[in-house]
Amino acid sequence: MIIDDVLGDAVRNNVEWVQAMCRSHGLTGTFGPRAWTSAARTPLYYPDAVTLTADAEVADILAGIDRTTPGASVKDSFARLDLAAEGFRLLFEAQWIHRPAGLPAPAATGDWRPVRTAEELAAWALAWSGDDADDAELFGPELLADPAATIVAGYAADGRILGGAVLSASDRVTGLSNLFATGDTDPSVTWAGALAAAPADRPLVGYEPAHRMPAARDAGFEELGPLRVWLSA
Repeated sequence: MIIDDVLGDAVRNNVEWVQAMCRSHGLTGTFGPRAWTSAARTPLYYPDAVTLTADAEVADILAGIDRTTPGASVKDSFARLDLAAEGFRLLFEAQWIHRPAGLPAPAATGDWRPVRTAEELAAWALAWSGDDADDAELFGPELLADPAATIVAGYAADGRILGGAVLSASDRVTGLSNLFATGDTDPSVTWAGALAAAPADRPLVGYEPAHRMPAARDAGFEELGPLRVWLSA
């Protein structure tokens, strides 16, 4: 797979996960030829629009989202657009990442397994949010019924959650997102655990900001290209 193909797979995989999250909150976005958009405001931390192709234009995005209230966000998957003139500010930049199939996973610390019940998911979400109950509501039990999404948690011997991640399957790749470590757990433990829980025969994709890239590289990921997220005032 050449980089452009893998990048396209990473973008599509991520959008499908965004769609799954929206669906779990009773929302449905629209796939256009160059962008995915949601006419209703999306769940917390999730974009109202995502570019699907490098030739996407501003008009492909703005026509499909709600700008009647502040807070609309756009994920420019190829870092090609300048939305400042439209009243957006750059929220953050990140790098798409890719780990080829078949690489050995590092030894995992703890018991890493899928979250299966609503009670387990509630505990996972609270750990993910740093004990912020409002943020934890993002992950509802509807996600457990999605066959493409696997929410994984790592447990210490005493049952404490060490960290977690979301694995989301699409046609040719598996997405890795929402990776977190709790307390004084070293981030490398979470990367190793997530890799141990992921299917070894499929490429892994995702994205990370610059300060998390060293850990991603240590886990066997390589960079595919930049992305930007914009937020409207």
